[in-house]
Amino acid sequence: MKLLKLLDKGLSKVEEFILSASILMITVMVAGNAISRNFFNNSWSFAEELSELSLYVATFMGISYVARKGRHITMSALFDNVPFVFRKTLATIIPLVTAIILFTLAYFSFEYVQSTSGRVTSALRIPYYWMNIWAPVGFILGGLQFLRNFWVNVRNKDVYLAAERKDYQTEEEVENQGST
Repeated sequence: MKLLKLLDKGLSKVEEFILSASILMITVMVAGNAISRNFFNNSWSFAEELSELSLYVATFMGISYVARKGRHITMSALFDNVPFVFRKTLATIIPLVTAIILFTLAYFSFEYVQSTSGRVTSALRIPYYWMNIWAPVGFILGGLQFLRNFWVNVRNKDVYLAAERKDYQTEEEVENQGST
């Protein structure tokens, strides 16, 4: 169990690094290209490709990160106003269904990545699958995080929005809220 926690912590740090580097790359490429184009009348041919790659990386690696932190979009208007038992049921079913959907998307996106074999980008001439491989990787990691969220809710009495984020209301707080 300690090994899994250590691996999870390591994966979290890798995700944070990759996301940070991607956002910085987008910023540098877009701002640098704009400055180069406006002041030196010279546009960087590679800026669009690197920005696009970084956007793919940030988008798909972000799935796992937000699932881990419980920062994904939720239906809180409904979720916060239902009885505890129903909320607990939703907190258990939703991550399971989301994981199944993400694993399905990973399968189809991997097929797409395979279909891009042999293509290269126009400026940098890197294989096009390097642009697209982030989709199945992100879907798989996100699916694993949602399975983890499902399991945390199965194993614990309280409601967890993510494995690392407990819902702010306990069963008693929900019951007291309804009686006031």
